[in-house]
Amino acid sequence: MASWTEDTVKVGGTELVVVKGGSGRPLLMLHDELGYPGWMSWNEALAEEREFTIPLQPGYGKTPRLEWIRSYRDLGGFYARVLREMKWSPIDVLAFSAGGYIAAEMIASDPSLFSRMMLVAPMGLKPTTGEIFDFLAVTIRTAVLQTVEDSETPEFGNIYGGEMTPEQFELFEDARTETARIGWEPFMYNPSLGYLLEGVTGVPTQLVWGDRDAVVPRGCIEAYQKAMPSATVIEIPGVGHRPEIENAEAFVKVARAFLAA
Repeated sequence: MASWTEDTVKVGGTELVVVKGGSGRPLLMLHDELGYPGWMSWNEALAEEREFTIPLQPGYGKTPRLEWIRSYRDLGGFYARVLREMKWSPIDVLAFSAGGYIAAEMIASDPSLFSRMMLVAPMGLKPTTGEIFDFLAVTIRTAVLQTVEDSETPEFGNIYGGEMTPEQFELFEDARTETARIGWEPFMYNPSLGYLLEGVTGVPTQLVWGDRDAVVPRGCIEAYQKAMPSATVIEIPGVGHRPEIENAEAFVKVARAFLAA
């Protein structure tokens, strides 16, 4: 696997832990509501031509909670400040699930932050049909299993298989606690976000969705399409909420094609 490092940047008196790895043009990755799962095969593949910058969300274990962050809009504002002060923007962004929610809040506020935006099964908008799965109302093991169509997928087993250590359990619960604190009501979407996204132009955007996704319904993708009509949509067949795990080859092909354009 390619080498990666953890660093700490200081912004506004806050120490934010950031994972860095790869080489080439910078790529911001925003992890999902379960936290950063570690460096995976798709990271390795894209790291051949892109340098990952992966902030570890405040309140998720390694980066301390920021009490003033009370919503995903607040969190997006914090990350926007990080990009400005670290002089990382404009930058391409690849964001997953709740990370897509964060990226959407960021671009709605300041489109100049991103050069290109790829959202994978993004939350953040109320689905036109269906509902976002309430992963806080079930055990963490059930929530994790909902993210894939096939739990026998090797990389899923490498990340989440076997007995959960006390340390891993605590990290998951930290993540769930923070997610509940900032995304509980309404559950994982912002009623005003779609209206603000309608004013965003000039940033190429792609939505990626596994057609067996049991967490984020197709209605979320349709809501993003309504707010951002120029966004393209790629559906990856036969996979769930984590296409980058279940079909890494197809996912990397899609990401390379979009991010290199």
